[in-house]
Amino acid sequence: MTKRCSRSSMNGAGHLRDIGKRSATPEELDRARASGKWGPEEPSELFLRLYHDARSTLEAHPESGMVSPSLMGSSGTMPLTIISVIPDIVRHMSNLIVRAEHEVFLATNFWQNSAAARYIVNAMKELSRRAGERGSRVVMKIIYDRGSPRQLLDPHYIVPEGEYTGKAVGLPAPHEIPNVDLEVMNYHHPILGTFHAKYMIVDRRVAILQSNNIQDNDNLEMMVQVEGPIVDSLYDMAQLSWHKKLDPPLPMRDSPAAEAGVTSFDASHAEIFSPEGTIKGHSAVVDPNKMPPREAYVSDAINQAQPDETNPRDGTDGAVPDNVAKAHFQSQVDGAEHQGLLRSLEPPSESDKDNPPVHIEMADPLPEHLADDPHYDSNLAEEIQRIQARVSPKPGETQRQAVTRRLNHTVNPDFAGTAPECDPRDEMTPYIPHPAHAPFPMAMVCRAPHGPPNHNSASCPQNAAWLSALRNARTNVFIQSPTLNAEPLVPAIAEACERGVDVYCYVCLGYNDSGELLPLQGGHNEMIAHKLYASLSAPAKQRLHYYWYVAKDQTQPIVAERKRRSCHIKLMIVDEHIGIVGNGNQDTQSWFHSQEINIMLDSPTICRAWIDALRRNQNTHIYGRLSAEEGVWRDAQGKEAEGAMGVDPGRCSWAKGVVGAVKRLQGTGGF
Repeated sequence: MTKRCSRSSMNGAGHLRDIGKRSATPEELDRARASGKWGPEEPSELFLRLYHDARSTLEAHPESGMVSPSLMGSSGTMPLTIISVIPDIVRHMSNLIVRAEHEVFLATNFWQNSAAARYIVNAMKELSRRAGERGSRVVMKIIYDRGSPRQLLDPHYIVPEGEYTGKAVGLPAPHEIPNVDLEVMNYHHPILGTFHAKYMIVDRRVAILQSNNIQDNDNLEMMVQVEGPIVDSLYDMAQLSWHKKLDPPLPMRDSPAAEAGVTSFDASHAEIFSPEGTIKGHSAVVDPNKMPPREAYVSDAINQAQPDETNPRDGTDGAVPDNVAKAHFQSQVDGAEHQGLLRSLEPPSESDKDNPPVHIEMADPLPEHLADDPHYDSNLAEEIQRIQARVSPKPGETQRQAVTRRLNHTVNPDFAGTAPECDPRDEMTPYIPHPAHAPFPMAMVCRAPHGPPNHNSASCPQNAAWLSALRNARTNVFIQSPTLNAEPLVPAIAEACERGVDVYCYVCLGYNDSGELLPLQGGHNEMIAHKLYASLSAPAKQRLHYYWYVAKDQTQPIVAERKRRSCHIKLMIVDEHIGIVGNGNQDTQSWFHSQEINIMLDSPTICRAWIDALRRNQNTHIYGRLSAEEGVWRDAQGKEAEGAMGVDPGRCSWAKGVVGAVKRLQGTGGF
């Protein structure tokens, strides 16, 4: 790293607000380009502008990036994205673990003895068995953040066997995994420096970066798998996070991923896709090169039916009226063929309840991979077929009921769906495979933990990348986050809308409301949405598109406190070709305190796949939009969502904040 990265370097939180306001010069962009190892594809100008601004924060504090500066700009491939509930992500994690040959490094914010954890624990036992058959040993490191008084003296403390095998954590004892050398760390920087990172690296060849913790809850989550040189960057970051001597050391420390080549794009990966670009045997097109043209982020039929931006509801039960639902379905299928898989596009009517629609049933479906009944696969292609088969209807089920079963999983076995049937080509696809591609530019845009209760650590690559994205975007910015209240972010969204950029915000109603009401935490989601709309000019209000998350099987947002249908995805997409994905929420905690790991990528193909998958795997775009006049969601009767706190939390909001803080420490709040 050079002594000076650019004239736009920053020395404190106040200067962060200037990020992206002054365009980088051609010379500065050239230096940014030269500082990365981008692989065969040149980074776009927009990517370089964001990267330049993110890298400039390292001048005063190189450690704030949580990766060696020489490894910050890199390249890689992305064979898989998962957008689903936690069991589907830990299923994939368990398959990667059992296929490991040398080492596994697993990091999570909160580890809880749970069904989700059992997938990992059983995989560790199977890994040990397989290693024993080979006559080898595997090294495994696990790092999590479970608040402990010991962290006051040692933020990185090595957890003794008696603690990590106890009831709260439930990891296997050494005699249960005789061929795995396990070391466990509990990491937190008091007071507020949470280890919020969530990732796993296997054999220094495959890495995953996800939004979820290892616990059971109702969240929709997102995970990406990366391969190639970017894995070396994540590997470096993991060792910096561990901070202490590794005992035993990692076997692959002298075997860089950059020298290994691609590992997932083999013949089996190509066999995932049908000639039409769907997962074989299914209806949704997942190959971006074969997707029909579609406007990003919006549902045209719903918008046309509701020109006054109210929500598409009629009657007293919150159901979608037939004319709106039919228009939505018909807009998706006019002039198209369904390859023999289309059944009925009509939403179910009262007379249909005793005569359910025709079902699409898989012949001899693969048994489901369960926490207590594992069925491991030998490659990614087999995993995808197994998962997609289980989202298909069972005998006697509709497609919507199959989705409800998936979303209910461990925590909501009897919760009912309310959404009408969707077009089969809009079926939920938990695993989104990406066709084989060349490595494309990626960069680590992270932040280090900061414990003191102040905002003195705002200047870091993560925050700079997010702000620069909003200030350099030309067309649109998409943000999905469980919470959104960071003090530098809110005015940046308003500024983008005022200069003609469409900003789409998908936020979870009521997510960690009480915790966000603590002093210096920024306020709860409803307050911020209302404040944003109130601050905008009339034209800019039409460019802010704010939504509460609505699950794939629902027709209205459900307050997160109900723990029925919440969303925990952390994602930003800029001008439909730059993506920033990982651990960081758009809230005060993630902007100023927690350790966060994110990847920024430059790929219109991957971004298009994400945009389409986000539309398929939730109903937010159809039912979740807030009124542009007041920044509030209401049903057809003018009522806000049941249980919503409202834009004014009341005079005793600080007391609610204390309750939220306690829930976070107990692992039941929103991290």
